[in-house]
Amino acid sequence: MADIKDIDVNAPPPSAEELRKAILQERMKEAEKQQKHRTQENEALTKFTDSFMKDQVSDDEIAMVRRLAMNAVKSGKYEALVYSFPSALCTDSGRAINSADPQWPETLQGKARQFYERYLKYAKPQGFKLSAMIVNFPGGIPGDVGFFVSWKTEVK
Repeated sequence: MADIKDIDVNAPPPSAEELRKAILQERMKEAEKQQKHRTQENEALTKFTDSFMKDQVSDDEIAMVRRLAMNAVKSGKYEALVYSFPSALCTDSGRAINSADPQWPETLQGKARQFYERYLKYAKPQGFKLSAMIVNFPGGIPGDVGFFVSWKTEVK
């Protein structure tokens, strides 16, 4: 938008048609900007999904889980959200997790399955608990799954 000092008050004002065209151009620029943003998000999701389904859990990801747990401990917490992923990457789009079905681990794929198997092998024997829950509901449908690791003593 032009600065007030840059306006020539002696020039004829723009026509209504010119103003409508300017509004249309601004809307088109905004639509292009939003489309570019959606394209970038879709590309990032595709890249994440490919890695999630094909790659192995990396040492960096394991280290991140440990850092998140230690940061929770430093904050006096007994639980940490250590991993999240889109529920669409479960075989049932997160329905079993959302309904607390005891068979929810059977719906895991890719890195989520690998994380779960690592939990069973390494963390569960050490007294840790793992829970999964849907952490958001965009548009009213299950969004992301969160894996929570807990080290709280069970009260019996």
